[in-house]
Amino acid sequence: MSLVKLNIKGISYSQTQNGAYALILNEVDGDRKLPIVIGAFEAQSIAIALEKEIKPPRPLTHDLFKNFADRFDVVVKQVIIHKLVDGVFYSSIICERDKIEEIIDARTSDAIALALRFDAPIFTYKTILDKAGIFLKLTSKEEEEEAEKESIVVDELFTDEEEEMDTVESTKDNTLKKLSLQELYNMLDGAVADEDYEKAARLRDEISNREQDKK
Repeated sequence: MSLVKLNIKGISYSQTQNGAYALILNEVDGDRKLPIVIGAFEAQSIAIALEKEIKPPRPLTHDLFKNFADRFDVVVKQVIIHKLVDGVFYSSIICERDKIEEIIDARTSDAIALALRFDAPIFTYKTILDKAGIFLKLTSKEEEEEAEKESIVVDELFTDEEEEMDTVESTKDNTLKKLSLQELYNMLDGAVADEDYEKAARLRDEISNREQDKK
C-alpha cells in the first residue's frame, strides 16, 4: 500500500464531541484533509509544539518522552496512521536506536505530538485517506476564511468557554494595549515562567500585532 505524506493544517473545536478538538491534517501533494478528533490535553501539547514562542519551564508529558528518548539515543523516524476502525485512527511510531528499528503502537494524537518534537514526517495509507479524507477545492477567498477557522489559537486551548469570561478577556486585552512593547515582553517571560499559558498566549498575540503594525 502506498503512503501519503501529511502536514498539520490546524486545530479547531470539535463539532461532534464536547470538550474535544479536531486536528486537521492535509495531504502534502493534494487537497484532501483528514480530520481527527483529539482530547484537550493532546491539542494543547500539539499547539505548544507548533507555537515556537511559548516554552514551558517544565516539560509536558510529550516533552518528557522526548528528553527520555534523547538521553538514551532513541530517534523517532516517522509516524504512520495505519488503521481506521469505527471512526478511530490507529498509529505507529517508527523508532530507531543503534541502527535497530522498532515499531511502537500509539494513539494518533500522542504520535503526532511526538512527531512534531522530533521533526518526524507523518504519513497515512492512501486507502485510509480515500476512506476518511475530505476533498475541498476552495476559491482564494474561501481558502482565507478556512485558514482563519482552522488556525491554531493557543488561547482557545486554555480558556474557559463560559460567556462571562468573554467580558473578562476583553478587559484584559484592553489593559494590554496600554502597555509598552518592552513591558509586554517582560510579562510574557513571567507568564511562561509561571506556566500561565492563557496569559502568555494573549501577550504573544498583542506583541505580534504590535510588530505587524510596525512593518
